[in-house]
Amino acid sequence: MKNVPLHIRIFRFYLDGFRSMTLGKTLWLIILIKLFIMFFVLRLFFFPNYLNQFGDKNSKVDHVSNELIQRADIP
Repeated sequence: MKNVPLHIRIFRFYLDGFRSMTLGKTLWLIILIKLFIMFFVLRLFFFPNYLNQFGDKNSKVDHVSNELIQRADIP
């Protein structure tokens, strides 16, 4: 066991622990479903890509820089 690299031993440790879980697999499935909903489904509805309305890269850069300048807190 000493000749096996550390990262392999760590991987095997977690793999054996995951195999012996019963309730844990269900909880991991729930966590993965929630992450999928948060990062993929909600992104489509609440975070649209406004920069698609600009054609080329220069117009996107100009728009972002103008927005940053206008929204800056100037004392």
